[in-house]
Amino acid sequence: MKNKFSSYGLPLLVIVAVLVIDQASKFWVKLNMEISEEIPVLGDWFIIHFTENNGMAFGMEFAGEWGKLFLSVFRIIAVTGIGWYLFNLPKRGVSAGLMVSGALIFAGALGNIIDSIFYGVIFNDSYYQVATLFPAEGGYASPLYGRVVDMLYFPLMEGFFPDWFPFWSGEHFIFFRPVFNIADTAITCGVVSVLLFHRDYFKEEESEEVAEEESEDKTEEVKSETPEL
Repeated sequence: MKNKFSSYGLPLLVIVAVLVIDQASKFWVKLNMEISEEIPVLGDWFIIHFTENNGMAFGMEFAGEWGKLFLSVFRIIAVTGIGWYLFNLPKRGVSAGLMVSGALIFAGALGNIIDSIFYGVIFNDSYYQVATLFPAEGGYASPLYGRVVDMLYFPLMEGFFPDWFPFWSGEHFIFFRPVFNIADTAITCGVVSVLLFHRDYFKEEESEEVAEEESEDKTEEVKSETPEL
């Protein structure tokens, strides 16, 4: 029991913390701001900018209603797979760091899925008004068609590309332009952590799988070459 808690306790705490912070921030924005409304936090460098998107992380879109439905279903399947994989990681003796990285990815994906499944049902629109929770007239969309709430905006640098710059010569730019949320941040941190600190685990896992396949092939060869009595 103690080993199980030590394996699952910290990742579970990370998942709960990310979901609580993510959903609390989204609820606050939905119930206090209109679409495109802004609240400066650190001057022009950090702004709470309320926007919603129909698609993927950092405001990227996925075309049409069927695209939105496909993306919502795909998210549910993907997060189920991630959860199952995460649940089985302790059996492979992985580090706590990899477990936490997986928990961040899982929690972030689940946080945005909650928006897609429930927000269209429990909120009305935020266009030209502050949304109401459980409005009498019903929500703005069916389950799986809810929009993901984004609000974190860091326009750290703004200017124009020089005339000699390829492709975007003279065009206006803002860094960092995408508006995102806590769930997106958790996914990004988890993925970056895996790429920077835990790649060796996946290389070892791949090598073990190759070795097992080779061992099975040799076993089959031996069986086929052994004469029957």
